[in-house]
Amino acid sequence: MSVADLSTPLKFAYWVPNVSGGLVVSTIEQRTSWDFDYNRKLARIAEDAGFEYALSQTRYAASYGADKQHEATSFSLALLAATEKLKVIAAVHPGMWHPGVLAKFIITADHISNGRAAVNVVSGWLKDEFVNFGLDWLEHDERYVRTEEFIRVLRGLWTEQGYSQSGKYYDINNFTLSPAPVDVPGRPHPEVFFGGNSTAAQATAGRVADWYFSNGKDLEGFKENIAGVQASAAVAGRRPRYGLNGFVIARDSEKEARDTLREIVEKAHRPAVEGFRDAVQEAGASTKDGKGMWADSSFEDLVQYNDGFRTQLIGTPEQIAERIVEYKKIGVNLFLTCYLHFQEEVAAFGADVLPIVRELEADAAHRAGVDFDPDETLAGTLPSKAGV
Repeated sequence: MSVADLSTPLKFAYWVPNVSGGLVVSTIEQRTSWDFDYNRKLARIAEDAGFEYALSQTRYAASYGADKQHEATSFSLALLAATEKLKVIAAVHPGMWHPGVLAKFIITADHISNGRAAVNVVSGWLKDEFVNFGLDWLEHDERYVRTEEFIRVLRGLWTEQGYSQSGKYYDINNFTLSPAPVDVPGRPHPEVFFGGNSTAAQATAGRVADWYFSNGKDLEGFKENIAGVQASAAVAGRRPRYGLNGFVIARDSEKEARDTLREIVEKAHRPAVEGFRDAVQEAGASTKDGKGMWADSSFEDLVQYNDGFRTQLIGTPEQIAERIVEYKKIGVNLFLTCYLHFQEEVAAFGADVLPIVRELEADAAHRAGVDFDPDETLAGTLPSKAGV
C-alpha cells in the first residue's frame, strides 16, 4: 500500500538540544548549547527558516555523553511561549507520568501557545532511570501495552466529557478536563507522535499514533520499517503520518560534507557510545523476534544516537534536497533533523536546502498529475477521534 502524499509539502522539525553534548557523541567542536537562551534563539531561527516542529528530548540522568539535561515538558512550554508558529513536541515516558496529569499539562500548554503543543510518547529508553527512581521496568512488549492504554487515555480526556477507560494500567472513571484543548481547524486534538522499530511498537503505532517516527534509515530500510505500522493501521482503519530522523551535513562540496562526517566518527567518545549500545540493544534482543530500536546499529550509526547518519542527508544542498524528495516519494511526511552547529545550520537549511526541496516537490507532483500547494498543511489529514 502506497503512503506517498505528493500533493502536501513536507514538514520539517529539529531536535531540541536540551541536553548537553549536542546530537553527536563526539569531541569534535560543536557550537551548540543546551542552555535556554541558546535554545530560545534557535527556536526563533527555526521558525523563521520554515521549520514547523521542534522535538524536546527526555533525559533524567547523565548518560551517553550528556551530563546535563533540562526536563522536556517544561522546556517545551518555555519554547512555545517564546515563539509564535513553531509546534513543540515534548517527549514523555508512560510510567513516569500519569496520562491524566499529562493531558491536563498539555491542555494548558496548548492554550498558552494557541494550539501548538504536542507529545512524543517514549515507551522505553534507559532502564537505569526507571529502576533508580524506584519505578517498575516492564518487559519489552508489556511496555507497549501500557503505552497504548496511555495514549487512549490522553485522546479520550482531550476529546470527550465524562471519559471512562478500564485497563491493565489505567482506570479512568467519568472524568472531564476543562477547558478542552484549543479548537484548531482540522486537528481533533494535540498531536501524538510515537516511535519504535519492534513488532509490538509498530502495531501499537498503527492503532493509536498520529505520527510514527522512524530512526534513520536508507530508502529500503524506511519502507521495511513502516510496513508493520501500515498493516496495523489498515486493520484499524487509520492513516498515521510518517517522520524520519536524519543528521544534516550540508556543505559547499560533497567531499567537505563527507570529511565532516569522518571527523565526527573519528572523534567519537567511544566509552559513551559503547555504553549506550550495550544498554539499548538489550531491548531488541529481549523481543520475541529480535527486532527493536538499534538492534542492527553499528558503532558509527550510534555516534548519532538515533541513527541519523543512515538517512544520508550529507552533501551539497542540491544533493540533500534530492534525497529528501526521494524519501517523500516512498511515504515520508516529515523530517526530524539534527546538526553539528544548530543555529547556523538550521538557518542555512532554511535558506539553501528548503527552497530546492519545494521546487523538486512541485516537479514531482506535476509529473504525477497532482496539484501541489506549498502553503497547504497536514492538519486535516491527521487521524480523527473516530479512528482510535
